[in-house]
Amino acid sequence: MKIKNFTLLFAAFAFIFTSCSKDDEVLEKEPTSKNPEENVVAQELEVEDFIYSGMNEIYLYKADVDVLADNYFNSEDEKLDYLAGFSTPESLFESLKSSSDKFSFITDDYKALEDQFNGVSSSTAGMDFGLGRITGTNYLFGFLQYVIPNTPAAEAGLTRGTIFTEINGEKITLNNLESLLDSNSLTINIGKVENNTLVLTDETVTLDHSSYTANPVQVVKTLEVDGIQVGYLMYNSFIGNFDDELNQAFGELKSQGVDELILDLRYNGGGDVESAVDLASMITGQFEGEVFMQEMWNETYQKYFEENAPERLLNLFDSKIRTGETINSLNLSKVYVLTTASTASASELIINGLEPYIEVVQIGETTTGKFQASVTLYDSEDFSKDTEVNKNHTYALQPLVLKSANANGKSDYFNGLKPDVEMREDINNLGTLGSPDEPFLQAALNHIQGISPAAAASAQQKRSESTLKIVGDGEMFEPYYQRMYLDKVPAIIRRK
Repeated sequence: MKIKNFTLLFAAFAFIFTSCSKDDEVLEKEPTSKNPEENVVAQELEVEDFIYSGMNEIYLYKADVDVLADNYFNSEDEKLDYLAGFSTPESLFESLKSSSDKFSFITDDYKALEDQFNGVSSSTAGMDFGLGRITGTNYLFGFLQYVIPNTPAAEAGLTRGTIFTEINGEKITLNNLESLLDSNSLTINIGKVENNTLVLTDETVTLDHSSYTANPVQVVKTLEVDGIQVGYLMYNSFIGNFDDELNQAFGELKSQGVDELILDLRYNGGGDVESAVDLASMITGQFEGEVFMQEMWNETYQKYFEENAPERLLNLFDSKIRTGETINSLNLSKVYVLTTASTASASELIINGLEPYIEVVQIGETTTGKFQASVTLYDSEDFSKDTEVNKNHTYALQPLVLKSANANGKSDYFNGLKPDVEMREDINNLGTLGSPDEPFLQAALNHIQGISPAAAASAQQKRSESTLKIVGDGEMFEPYYQRMYLDKVPAIIRRK
């Protein structure tokens, strides 16, 4: 599978969201008269015609790209001549993106993309890792942030904090990492960090790629701190297929009578919007029917929705997940959220969407700054899979189609969401996830107990000045990296 994302955003340290269930509306269009001969698109340009039509129809930043204007071409033939000028579908797609758009992408294998959106993957063999630069070189090292259960990495005994500097005998750089990760198997060397120094061993581990489905609910537990029941949930991706598991986790926390909740989104790059709405409703419960998120589309769609279906622009706190099961709500008035620079899109939506209603204490790093959502467009009459999809190719588009705002209208946080308590992970002491002495969790527990974070912040600042510079993570080449997506495109009468 080739996924093209030509403008790569490297996040310091390590999803798209889904839509709420809504009835689709039909966006009426003024009919245009065309020469019947011009309606027959040459077979060699059918992918290009699909790409242009999709971007012209629904792209959020359509107004920023002159060639996407409805009246740009004087005839169908003129448009086809333009499309024929590109050597690949990917180069055409890239030319139609706004210069400010870092997240829209194209794939030549939508089936593989669907699997990834459903949590099915074979990449990285089940190890989620960050990337640091080795002092004075262009070489990188990987450090495991967590290991997904029942994967090759877990079976090999790898754990959080494991260090490696080579894959298949090659030293890692930003230039070769993507190709190394594409190998059928990964052989890594094993080491650790001590006092800001890489300590390597002669041990190696070989990990064969195999398909696995990762439950994004990584850790759920209740801690008692000074008589306070504190729930801790590490949630790594907004995947609709696992909404039941997420709701069950909240059921467990609810049965333990938690008074406080620490939501760990450090490695959560986003995902399904509907899952985000449900998660916010699980944290609260007292705001059913209130606005969690507002949608803002391109001018054509925004005007249509405002005039004909204004409710379509609102995502409301709800009481049931998509399966119809009742949400296990905690009715909290405060939540602690752990973040890094890899916290993006739907994770940021949780923070931004809850802030008008409850106190959100953000601990960690400033987030990515991703507030737009995309949707998968297929080569069909209405760009959905509800009608027959062109069987001559498997291309699909994932363009940005809307931006989100909270109930107060807050959006456009290009520079991310800043924490209330600033700290960075220390690769000398990553700790055990879910353990009270794991530094990030400990910082949240200290805040709950009213312990001043000043001393810890000072120590963290010294550690952050380490020469082991963090430059990215193992998922930054994946198509779903820091994406937020809708699960269904609004119904459209016909393509142009």
